[in-house]
Amino acid sequence: MKKPFENYPDMAYLAPVLEEAVEAAFRCVSAGGKIMVCGSGGSAADSEHIAGELLKGFLKKRPVGPALRSRLEEAGAGALADRLQLGIPCISLVSHSALLTAVINDNGADMMFAQQVCAFGREGDMLIAISTSGNAENAANAAICANAMGITTLGMTGEGGGRLGKLCRLLLAVPSRQTYRVQEYHIALYHYFCGALEEKMFEE
Repeated sequence: MKKPFENYPDMAYLAPVLEEAVEAAFRCVSAGGKIMVCGSGGSAADSEHIAGELLKGFLKKRPVGPALRSRLEEAGAGALADRLQLGIPCISLVSHSALLTAVINDNGADMMFAQQVCAFGREGDMLIAISTSGNAENAANAAICANAMGITTLGMTGEGGGRLGKLCRLLLAVPSRQTYRVQEYHIALYHYFCGALEEKMFEE
């Protein structure tokens, strides 16, 4: 997997944290945990993007194992085994419209992700909280809740880190404060994150 610093050398200082994030995610998933992702606006789209790369094959085919293949064949659905791919457990917290609108109405928009962390999260899971400024209240509250539950927190922000910089155990604060530039940097970082995690999870 090509490292993002080849195209964005001004992010080279993030290399150690990025590798630590991949290792943390690998430990989480290997132990039966899951990754949760949240963000607002463009960062909500990034949350969905990350989930899409993890839940099915990204750079690898990820064929199902012999046990599942055998059970599908016994069920008369062997053809599915050739089309299914193994996934890395990931939940995009921006996708549940009925819940999100209920929380916004009953508890406030700043609780929309924290409520899901409380419901879905288990000790040993991982939360990726994305905010270009680092100051999104809904992402910050999710990180606070995750920390209290023993969930590893990874923040992705712009320069300085904002509130998330003080709340997340791991922080990828890119060298810009311009929203669109921060998002460009974030795409390069999480593409590498997803590809490197896939490589570790599905080694040949």
